[in-house]
Amino acid sequence: MDETSKQLTKETRQSVPAKRGRIARYDYEYERNGVANIFMFFEPLAGRRYVTVTDHRTKTDWAHQIKTLLDNRYPDAEKIILVMDNLNTHTGASLYETFEPHEARRLLDRLEIHYTPKHGSWLNMAEIELGVLTRQCLKRRIPDMKSLAREVDAWQSERNASCARVEWRFTTLDARVKLKRLYPITSD
Repeated sequence: MDETSKQLTKETRQSVPAKRGRIARYDYEYERNGVANIFMFFEPLAGRRYVTVTDHRTKTDWAHQIKTLLDNRYPDAEKIILVMDNLNTHTGASLYETFEPHEARRLLDRLEIHYTPKHGSWLNMAEIELGVLTRQCLKRRIPDMKSLAREVDAWQSERNASCARVEWRFTTLDARVKLKRLYPITSD
């Protein structure tokens, strides 16, 4: 799981469409129209991702995303292994601040949380998928939340239909070199 933000920007002037031998032209001026948050859950073995656009990136938003993951997307799973970064909103305390204690405990009991090392969020495959989303869909001006949600939903549907996966090449040996401070020296 990971998240990112997207600045929403409106065009202030009419663009000049592309013509034969000439690319489309856009004015450098724009109108800022707020910021949206994008939550990404990625199931690497199935090649499936769940992307949600929200107004905010608060503890409550994160807690509701976790509840949706557990109760709606994987209601029959006994345990979900969740890999994510150490953002201050990504804690069990966020669940307790949002839900009644028995509900927060029920949700936490179904999670096995693994945090990526500090400065090692690139180990999170959801962050890799956010990079793909950005390159394929978000590297342009998007004027409002409705347009952003529509574009992200279309991207998600296409990626899920093709079962697009991340080809992970980072080995334990690579980890022992790159993250040597986290791995004890062994005799093998």
